[in-house]
Amino acid sequence: MILVSSCLAGLEVRYNGTHSLDNRISKLVDENKAVTICPELLGGLLTPREPAEIVGGDGEDVLDGKAKVVEKSGDDVTKLYIKGAYATLEKAKKMDATLVVLKENSPSCGSLMIYNGEFKGNKMVGNGVTAALLKRNGLQVISEEQFIENFF
Repeated sequence: MILVSSCLAGLEVRYNGTHSLDNRISKLVDENKAVTICPELLGGLLTPREPAEIVGGDGEDVLDGKAKVVEKSGDDVTKLYIKGAYATLEKAKKMDATLVVLKENSPSCGSLMIYNGEFKGNKMVGNGVTAALLKRNGLQVISEEQFIENFF
């Protein structure tokens, strides 16, 4: 079974209340070949919510206590992002996920690139919190771009 970011299937769960629909991914969900997940909502965040970025590193650093996830206003939401990451891991294990397709650039889901923590639209190489935790636990995590490139 494939686990996919909810926003990629068209659910309006992104920080600004929008989605990042990819019709091919949505079709997989409709055909019961994939299941949706939103780590931020599982962590207790609401939609819409303030944009957040990782400050001081990437998701690996957040898990190691060396960086934090901060909203644009400065509120520290690290605990919620970690809670959502662990809830996602549990769901992935329960459903025996063979592949996890996550939304690139997200502080939770980025698997190649994330925003650099300055809230200026600049990106850096790194994993989001959920992507880092899933990878640490041996799950195959890829971005939607990699998924489309390699599977369609």
